[in-house]
Amino acid sequence: MRRGLVLCFVTAILLASGIADAQQAAYPTRQVRIVVPYPAGGPTDLIARLVAQKLGERLGQSFFVENVAGASGAVGAGQVAHATPDGYTLLVSTNDFAVASVTNTNLPYDPVKNFSPVTLIATSPQVVAVNPSVPAKNMKELVDLIKAAPEKYNYAAIGIGFGQLTSERLFKLALKLDGLVRVPFNGAAPAVNATLAGDTQIIFLALPPIAPYLSSEKLRALAVTSPERTPAFPQIPTLREAGIPDQEADLINGMVAPAGTPPEIIALLQKEIAAIVQLPDFKATLDKLSFQPVGSTSAAFANQIKNDIVVWSKVMKDANIPVN
Repeated sequence: MRRGLVLCFVTAILLASGIADAQQAAYPTRQVRIVVPYPAGGPTDLIARLVAQKLGERLGQSFFVENVAGASGAVGAGQVAHATPDGYTLLVSTNDFAVASVTNTNLPYDPVKNFSPVTLIATSPQVVAVNPSVPAKNMKELVDLIKAAPEKYNYAAIGIGFGQLTSERLFKLALKLDGLVRVPFNGAAPAVNATLAGDTQIIFLALPPIAPYLSSEKLRALAVTSPERTPAFPQIPTLREAGIPDQEADLINGMVAPAGTPPEIIALLQKEIAAIVQLPDFKATLDKLSFQPVGSTSAAFANQIKNDIVVWSKVMKDANIPVN
């Protein structure tokens, strides 16, 4: 009798386990929501929609993008952090996903505790460029010009968050150009327009919004922040090549899920996205957006998020940037 009860108990456990495995193996069985924490139309939104389309084609279910903008991405990320961890709510993250935890004490999520990283999808460098009226042809000449007459120069950059930290690290900490005035803008378009007009002589910005003006030579690029030269503009040296090391700071687009999402689902999504970013048509679209495909492992992306928090926390302290 006892033996029969034990067998029944074991059988029930195995059946339950089998049902759970089958449910996870069948994922997805319904629509999957991908939150983009920014307005529609930007590079992050476009990349997310391409990934959603390809995932839908490959996995046989609809993946749809929902834009939940606000607070430099914190509103959308906060929603996903507290969503059911079943693989049906995902977040496309950028640098501000980790940086916000350094700059904002009232963040509605913890980028490490509340999320399971899936993969780093693609990256794009930032670029130092100047209005053609500035005679500098490289970073050394630019630094010499600024040091000789700091009152003549200022630079445009995005207001807060990642843009502020990277520009402060480069101009204030690495180059020690304390007299160079930083002019903050709320978005890429007004920053680019100010530099095109000569109202700001220098610009430090992500490559995608500035790329058309480099191609038309309306702005002159001096260096990029990527570890290697970008295929989109192979003639532009890296900051390391220009003699300014330790300034790597790519713009990133990755995917994360709420913490507790089954590892089998995380593994499936990582595998599929890593394959998607290598598809010829997807790579061609990324190239037009001035992004490069990555498709990292989940562990590598998790380590990058943790490392970013350490790096930018130190920059905040060293540059005396107040926490919001």
